[in-house]
Amino acid sequence: MKAVIFDLDGVITDTAEYHFQAWGSLAATLGIPFDREFNEQLKGISRTESLDKILAQSEAGAYTAEQKLELATRKNTEYQRLISAVTPADILPGIHALLVELRQAGIGIALASASKNAAFILERLELTHYFDNVVDVTAIRHGKPDPEIFLTGAANLGVQPADCIGIEDAQAGIQAIKSAGMFAVGVGTPSQMQDADIVVASTADLSLRMLEDGFNAFVKTDSL
Repeated sequence: MKAVIFDLDGVITDTAEYHFQAWGSLAATLGIPFDREFNEQLKGISRTESLDKILAQSEAGAYTAEQKLELATRKNTEYQRLISAVTPADILPGIHALLVELRQAGIGIALASASKNAAFILERLELTHYFDNVVDVTAIRHGKPDPEIFLTGAANLGVQPADCIGIEDAQAGIQAIKSAGMFAVGVGTPSQMQDADIVVASTADLSLRMLEDGFNAFVKTDSL
C-alpha cells in the first residue's frame, strides 16, 4: 500500500445535507418534487448529472444548455453559502487521526471528489496540508463510476493503481475504485457497498492498521 485516495462527501466530512438543501431549494423554484429518497440517487455523481436527473422529473419540457448552466450556477451559489459555515468540527470521526497516521507513515494521500468545491471545503476543514493532490471534476472528462478520477489521483501521486486504496461512501464511487484496479473500502452498510473489498459502518472504524491488514490480505489472496 503506497497511497490512499479519499472521496470527500461522506468520508472526510458530511456535506450531503447541504447538497440536499441546495438542490431542494432549486427544485422548489422549478416546481419539481424533490425528497431525501431521490437525493440518494445524486450521491457520488457530478453537478451536471445531478441536475439532469432532477430536470428529467420536470413537466416543463427540455432545457437549453444555457438554462442548465444558469440553474447549476444558482444551485452552487446556494451550496457555497451553506458550506461557508463549515469548520474543523465538521470532520467526520476518525479521519483526522487517520490522516496523521498516513502522513507519518509516508503514504501518499489524494482526494477524488465529484465536488468542484473540494479545495474550498478542505481549506474550511483546515486539512489541505495533509493532501498531496486534489482531483475534482474540473480535472477530468468522465465522472464516477468511471475510474478516471481515481486513476488521475494515482498518476498524480506517481503510484500504480494496484498499490492504492480508495475510500468511498457511494456505490458509484466504489465502482470507480474497482474499475481503476484499486482496493475499495466502503463506508456504509454491506447492502449499499456491495462491490467493496471491506465495508465499515463508520469512518471511526478506519485506521492505518485496518487498511494495511485488509489490503495485504487482499493482495495475498489475489496472488494465489
